[in-house]
Amino acid sequence: MVEHRIVAIPELREAGDIEEKGRFQGLPRTYIPNRNMIFYSMAASYAEEAGSDYIIGGHNAEDLNVFADAQPEFFRNFQTTLWSASKFLRNTRTTILRPLQHMSKSEVVARALRLGVPLGLTWSCHKEGNTHCWECEGCKGRISAFRLARIEDPLRIVPSQKKV
Repeated sequence: MVEHRIVAIPELREAGDIEEKGRFQGLPRTYIPNRNMIFYSMAASYAEEAGSDYIIGGHNAEDLNVFADAQPEFFRNFQTTLWSASKFLRNTRTTILRPLQHMSKSEVVARALRLGVPLGLTWSCHKEGNTHCWECEGCKGRISAFRLARIEDPLRIVPSQKKV
């Protein structure tokens, strides 16, 4: 059975929205404190509920250069924490996998295209709305990744250019 579950987490704030100056120096304005720990904790809860053997994350090599909670050390420690927090996860040895951790964003885009991933359904924008702003860090990173991969981004094709 395939289930897609959407979970709202409205109280998370980006570093750029937090008033205290200097606390997040050197991090992108879009950094959210402990974001990955929150996401992986939620994934672990679902994994226990669903009886999953794996929790799979999509971190790429660029994440490793910026975020402490995307580092191998974080995942080694967090894996131990998950097993100590849940008898089920410990007994089944539910494991966190990060298959993209050594790939650049452009390599991820190229691999996704080869695998038939519907890239037109992916989201990169950090701003609220129904369409990408094409100006925030997430959008600029997406533009760069598609350009470096030499792949046309299906979200940037003007409707009259789309092939029928």
